[in-house]
Amino acid sequence: MNHAAIRSQFPLLNRQQEEQDYPLCYLDSAATAQKPASVLQAMDDFYRQHNANVHRGAYQLSAAATAAVEASRDKVQRFIHAAHRQEVIFSHGTTESLNMLAYGLEPQLQVGDLILVDSAAHHANIVPWQQLAQRTRAHVQPLPLNDELCLDDAAFNALLAKRPKIVALGHVSNVLGTVNDIAALTQRIRAAGAISVVDGAQAIAHLPVDVQALGCDFYAFSGHKMYGPTGVGILWGKLAQLDKLAPMLTGGEMIKHVSFSGTTFGALPHRLEAGTPPIAEIIGLAAAIDFLIQFAHAQSHQYEQQLLQQLRDGLAAMPEVELYAAHANNVGALAFNIRGEHHHDVGALLDQQGIAIRCGHHCAMPLMSLMALNGCCRVSLGIYNNEQDVARFLAALQQTIALLTEDT
Repeated sequence: MNHAAIRSQFPLLNRQQEEQDYPLCYLDSAATAQKPASVLQAMDDFYRQHNANVHRGAYQLSAAATAAVEASRDKVQRFIHAAHRQEVIFSHGTTESLNMLAYGLEPQLQVGDLILVDSAAHHANIVPWQQLAQRTRAHVQPLPLNDELCLDDAAFNALLAKRPKIVALGHVSNVLGTVNDIAALTQRIRAAGAISVVDGAQAIAHLPVDVQALGCDFYAFSGHKMYGPTGVGILWGKLAQLDKLAPMLTGGEMIKHVSFSGTTFGALPHRLEAGTPPIAEIIGLAAAIDFLIQFAHAQSHQYEQQLLQQLRDGLAAMPEVELYAAHANNVGALAFNIRGEHHHDVGALLDQQGIAIRCGHHCAMPLMSLMALNGCCRVSLGIYNNEQDVARFLAALQQTIALLTEDT
């Protein structure tokens, strides 16, 4: 891989930090990844040359826009190895996809049903299930973690024995970078008769995703985590499961027939895609997939893992740093704190040196509570990062530690 050539495709990485004489070192790709020029160009080209609404115009411009959106659906289908193109539902992101599920599954729940949720989940994979439980008088129970902050296997089996209705997991933790073995877990979930839901937002840019091999019932992810635009995401589901979902949004595009005596809904995928979709963003997502598939996945993954190991080794060598769940098989992210210092102070001092990382609870307050933390620092990697980025971060963190501890 020519890493310099890859990095050169990301215009924003060439900028200087405002008010500081430092080049930008962007280490917050778990929050949102930067966009290559090909994605920006695809969206700009649509608005300048092809802008029209889809699925409803009899003129050539609309037909071309419709063809572009449906070609993007086919591209997503191939990218995640879905069995049918109708299984690919466009949303505005992982959060909307999971809310669509929590709403759409409501008719299938009864009073007292059990919903199991990963304790390391992002709020987007917790709160919708809590709201669903309130509406149906079901019950949400967290899946415990072990001392290494991974799913506790014995507790998982014990809770599956309670015959849950839904089990919601994260593929990769957005805080820790820990990876759940989804294929193995979904086998057990299916044997227990439950519906499996996977938040793949943090996995999609780092791991190969084959939804058929994973065996889950639903998988959700966002475009902006995988070098695409914000405002677009995917809800994938097995065809039979999607067909049972009640649509969360109703109105234009998703209907077969409307009269004041009643309405019948159309077929998948449009039944779950009410209204005008994010057309330019869907086209940008297709361009992001084109960008990603040009690289040998094994090679890019190996390089990212080398950078992650460089980060682990550098942080572990600093006695002032407390690392959290820094396992060898993590992907994408590492979480840490400087002992005795507030994570926001660390982030602010790093920013003054041109280093962009994330500090806070990372939309994972239950996980923070389990870790007895009010927040932490997170450094996360993208395909554009290199050894110089990691070295700059580690040097800046040493300087930050010196500044914070100079009076102690």
